[in-house]
Amino acid sequence: MEEHPAERGGKHPLMRMFLIGAIASAIGVAAGLAIDWFPTDATSSADEIDTLWDVLIIVSVPIFVLVMTVAIYSVIRFRARPGDKSDGAPIHGNARLEVIWVLVPTLIVASLAAYAWIVLDNVEAKKANELIVDVQGQQFTWTFDYPDPGGGAKPIKAAQQLWLPKDRPVYFRIHTKDVIHSFWVPQFRLKSDAVPGITTRVRVTPDKVGSYQVVCTELCGLGHATMRQTVRVVPPADFQAWARRGGKVGAGGAGAPAAGAAEGPQG
Repeated sequence: MEEHPAERGGKHPLMRMFLIGAIASAIGVAAGLAIDWFPTDATSSADEIDTLWDVLIIVSVPIFVLVMTVAIYSVIRFRARPGDKSDGAPIHGNARLEVIWVLVPTLIVASLAAYAWIVLDNVEAKKANELIVDVQGQQFTWTFDYPDPGGGAKPIKAAQQLWLPKDRPVYFRIHTKDVIHSFWVPQFRLKSDAVPGITTRVRVTPDKVGSYQVVCTELCGLGHATMRQTVRVVPPADFQAWARRGGKVGAGGAGAPAAGAAEGPQG
């Protein structure tokens, strides 16, 4: 009798399958954690978000490897022989196995969802002394209103650059004048769509002085790729000086981040 291909080289194919899966999982998790997925963080909540990402990699890679290992093993082990046109053997379902493979993934997904909700709830919690910034999206630009910039400065309307004071919580209220846009600063990690007729909200606390980019991540028309604006995180005194000038940079760029300040990736 011809030996089945999956039976050559040993009597325990399942053991070999799980051993290969364990090695592949370890390599996959190590590679996933080693890759620098995100640009340098610039907010106090970025570490929590990055840790959540790492946990998702640690959990999801072994599950992916397990599913693919079982699928590949089944394709090889139970494939039809050349010329075999017969039906498969009638089998009865295994109720215990079905309960396990439904219950375990449900518990894993529920646990990850609860963890993500806790992180999001903590990130979005209201903080004292928030600076309110109204973000306006419009094909193909961003403008920013400051109802109360503080320090005796008057409200600022339609600023062309987004200026933020370092270490002060910021409450973004996001609007659009036309189509759907998406407000995102990669170094801040969080983003939110700008939806017609709806005000969406994001809270961040910038903690690194530097220049970064506001990016629209929702395809909003022919000029979508050009819909970028600069966000400058500056010391509080520089922000107040900028606000007292009505949102204009002083002569020679006064109030801009000092030379050598962190510069965010331009994409």
